[in-house]
Amino acid sequence: MTQTPDDERTARAVGRTAKPWYRQLYVQVLVAIVVGVVVGWRWPDVGTAMEPIGTTFITAMKMLIGPIVFLTIIGGIAGVADLKRVGLTGIKALTYFQVGTIVAMAAGLVAINVFRLGEGVHADPSTLDTSGDAAEYIEAGEHQQWWEFLTHIVPDSFFGPFVEGDILQVIFLAVIFAIALKAVGTAGEPIIEGVGRLTEVVFKVLSYVMKVAPLGAFGAMAYAIGRFGLSTLTSLGSLILLFYVTSILFVVVVLGGVLAAYVRLNIFQLFRYFKEEYLLVLGTSTAEPALPGLMRKLQHMGVERSTVGLVVPTGYSFNLDGAAIYLSLATLYIAQATDTPLSVPQQLGLLAVMLLTSKGAAGVAGGGFIALTATLSTVGTVPAAGIMLVFGIDKFMSECRALVNFSGNAVATLFIARWDGTLDLARAREVLAGGAGRPPAATEAAEEQARPAVTRNAEVAS
Repeated sequence: MTQTPDDERTARAVGRTAKPWYRQLYVQVLVAIVVGVVVGWRWPDVGTAMEPIGTTFITAMKMLIGPIVFLTIIGGIAGVADLKRVGLTGIKALTYFQVGTIVAMAAGLVAINVFRLGEGVHADPSTLDTSGDAAEYIEAGEHQQWWEFLTHIVPDSFFGPFVEGDILQVIFLAVIFAIALKAVGTAGEPIIEGVGRLTEVVFKVLSYVMKVAPLGAFGAMAYAIGRFGLSTLTSLGSLILLFYVTSILFVVVVLGGVLAAYVRLNIFQLFRYFKEEYLLVLGTSTAEPALPGLMRKLQHMGVERSTVGLVVPTGYSFNLDGAAIYLSLATLYIAQATDTPLSVPQQLGLLAVMLLTSKGAAGVAGGGFIALTATLSTVGTVPAAGIMLVFGIDKFMSECRALVNFSGNAVATLFIARWDGTLDLARAREVLAGGAGRPPAATEAAEEQARPAVTRNAEVAS
């Protein structure tokens, strides 16, 4: 009896579920995180020396992010018959991102106004030492204009965004390139096929890099604990706790509510489904290494490739819910700590400014602090030097920011897919319930992405 492609895929899925637990990536990353914490705590000098291990892994992942985003967007748009649909999807996504950012910032404002943790600090901004990396962020933020994110989208050269790792500019190039490929018709088919095959190669390289993810998580966590120490957590522990609690409530109540009410999916099942990516984000303090896994698993859930390819990369620049909560909470904390009174209208004005400055620092190293300084400098009422009050604990808040950003983009993609009619809801429920096997490996996902382009070209040739 001949085995169909569906039977082969089912057999592969069953085979993947039989993988021993100790070979599961999330188990290895979890163990690496625990070991990293212990090493950094017990032997700080050794933990600090582990920095190159963590940074090298993150650099290797960032090396692939640009090509993956570029190729995925082109493949997704090229596979859509009607370009108007791509435009509508983009508009829907940007609308959702803006509303989500407003809600996240409002959550931070409410939390810090209720608990008012900055009162009683009585910090004098003139006595705060602004040096090192913080001084560079302050200087960059003071020169950051609210409108720069619009002009920054257009790169100086074609290869510049890939060299600098600027995802926003990569998205711009990919969309323009994909639209041009569609416009030239059959002349673009060989290039589309080439994009599919190149995607397969890039995902193969990704699979090699992911094998050392536990080592990267160990190095990053050992360095963080060894460099900053667990004692840093106690100095401003109440602020860290408030940020974490606010973020957890935002993800579970707001994002979970949106997912349940509109998409009809369970947020806790989503957590379990993305456990490998969550642990990777936790270990490296950035959501970028988890981007390929997020895109691959969303497609496995039943979201069309075109929607995933457009919404997820764009969300990584425009849908930063964790950063939005942090920005509003930190701004009000600094105002309270420096005895700077802010009325409700002034706080709402701050929120309006933050909506723009947060986008202006997207994809920039130290973007959170640059956005924070740009906000304070634009308003002028809260001293920019006040960021030194939260600079020391930023490392312990970055993990939470990245986790919330990741969750926000997963929910956003499912929301837009349901709104756009590009989500197979029955498939999504089956996958989240664990009834469809584990997602395909990165290389298998790339092969399936490449296959439609090859098929289309064969049809054209015939």
